[in-house]
Amino acid sequence: MTNAKDERRPAGELEAAVMAALWAAGAPLNAGRVQTELGSQLARTTVTTILTRLHEKGVVGRERQGRGYAYFPVQDAPGLTARRMHTELDRDTDRETVLARFVAQLSPDDEQLLRQLLEGEEQ
Repeated sequence: MTNAKDERRPAGELEAAVMAALWAAGAPLNAGRVQTELGSQLARTTVTTILTRLHEKGVVGRERQGRGYAYFPVQDAPGLTARRMHTELDRDTDRETVLARFVAQLSPDDEQLLRQLLEGEEQ
């Protein structure tokens, strides 16, 4: 017998799945439609909770649709990743050390790409 708690997915994984469904849709979706797109056994209330949390984080926008809301992504996937990176950077008071360690851990290809991007900004 499988414990239901063992089958639960982490919140981050659920949020990622919801975001993927919203990006793929290309139009605002209500919670019921997101639930259908996920093709999972998630309760509609769980999907609504995830969408509400994403809205509170500023990751999705929403518009009135009947008695509820239809949700849409505010940023594309790369924009969301950049936002998360900024959030992590803002959590530490020693930005210089954090950035130095980040750069030191880049692969040679990523380091070269970062250099090209920074040089392009300065021109």
